[in-house]
Amino acid sequence: MVEKKKTGAGNVATASADVKPVYTAADLAGWDYERDDNYPAQYPFTRGVQPTMYRGRLWTMRQYAGMGDAEESNRRYKYLLAHGTSGLSVAFDLPTQIGMDSDHPMALGEVGKVGVAIDSIEDMERLFAGIDLDKISTSMTINATASILLALYIAVAKRKGNDVRKLSGTVQNDILKEYISRGTYIYPPQQAMRIITDMFAYANDNVPEWNTISISGYHMREAGSTAAQEVAFTLGNGMAYVQCAIDAGMDIDKFAPRLSFFFNAHNNFLEEISKFRAARRMWARIMREHFKAKSPKSWMLRFHTQTAGSTLTAQQPEVNIVRTAIQAMSAVLGGTQSLHTNSYDEALGLPTEDAARVALRTQQIIGYESGAPQTVDPCAGSYFIEAQTNEIEKRANEYLEKIDALGGMLKAIERGYVQQEIQSAAYEFQQAVDNKEAIVVGVNEFQLDDEKSINIQRIDEALERNQVERLRELRGRRGAKAWAESLASVEAAARSGENLMPRIIDAVESYATVGEIADTMRKVFGEHREAVVL
Repeated sequence: MVEKKKTGAGNVATASADVKPVYTAADLAGWDYERDDNYPAQYPFTRGVQPTMYRGRLWTMRQYAGMGDAEESNRRYKYLLAHGTSGLSVAFDLPTQIGMDSDHPMALGEVGKVGVAIDSIEDMERLFAGIDLDKISTSMTINATASILLALYIAVAKRKGNDVRKLSGTVQNDILKEYISRGTYIYPPQQAMRIITDMFAYANDNVPEWNTISISGYHMREAGSTAAQEVAFTLGNGMAYVQCAIDAGMDIDKFAPRLSFFFNAHNNFLEEISKFRAARRMWARIMREHFKAKSPKSWMLRFHTQTAGSTLTAQQPEVNIVRTAIQAMSAVLGGTQSLHTNSYDEALGLPTEDAARVALRTQQIIGYESGAPQTVDPCAGSYFIEAQTNEIEKRANEYLEKIDALGGMLKAIERGYVQQEIQSAAYEFQQAVDNKEAIVVGVNEFQLDDEKSINIQRIDEALERNQVERLRELRGRRGAKAWAESLASVEAAARSGENLMPRIIDAVESYATVGEIADTMRKVFGEHREAVVL
């Protein structure tokens, strides 16, 4: 291979704040380090939420996986567990995400393509066959249908004889970011928020170790937001969820400790470390000073991190291993509680087993060989890190003030303000790439004349046909009376304001499908249609 040599390329201008060449103590003038940031596990938690952090326990090493049908995904989960994964992270296909069964006309060609197809309790049983739900933590990346997938998980655990109160894991369940940046919503915002608060209330009483929401900045960063925007809009969404739960009559100190967050680990190494520290400090202050939460556990921002999928390149894909390692280290130095590392081949297809293993080994090398976990917040006290942490907090707070002036996050989303800010940031970065003011290795600089090919994961087309056949066979043998009554019960609860979760659990146990339950709620709540912002 011959490397094309280029000269005169610009610098990498990816920081969201202007960066000076040198930082000194003068850049921290007026900042009270002793008061705000000296010790971990103390308000405002800038240095971490646990007193010993990774000296006591490493972060949970998750690998996001799901493909084809339940059996195929189950094999991948067992492979990852055998190679040292300490928690599962489930990817669902698009029909499951938007509440359509695999035989829906609009699901054609999408079944099992970007995640696993789940239609019924039998699919969920196959997905976790041979896996002890008492001994693992499961994260499910699901939003509009999160209530149904959590119900399926609970129902399967009951069938396995597990103690539901001891189940641990997370459903993403962050519908606001779907309206902002991703699009897999079903119901209008107010009705979607009602379902979320129903889940909060149910889990508090019945599944107390479960995180019922993972408030996500990840997808906003993938859509092009800056670091400060990611922090601001994520915490703004968090404030909206907290206020909605309070308005529903819930005690903040009962539900707030189970809130979790999900951030992106992007390319700008030092900025990302500072971002995580700033987010923790801001959330602590929001919860204690704005919402008047009394429990220190309510002030803690606990978060999962995933390395940045949008930075992966189809060109020279093996170079993505380096990008992922740098991003993962920023998350660890920033104090994440859980981490997923992307596979180097994801710009081309679903990860192969070899690529997934390398991604997991990246975390294990950081955890067991790098020395990074030996002390809490090793970057603390750096003039630059501390100044950048303060700067990101300042810029994020400016966004929160603008959102407050617009009437809160829901109003800001409805007006398109948040979406427009992210779109503008994405456009500016793309212009920088096009003009070579920002360098993407292998894309606009350091290209190769001939790219070598790599193995790409392929989904067997027969999997979709088999999934549809299984679904139709299930419909033919289930008890029609119990099934119909369970769906009628879901509809009645949706209309009356009764908590939906017990009814949804009854429905999945009566073999109602994801699409049927979602359609039942569609009848009551309607569907969201995005407004055109001119």
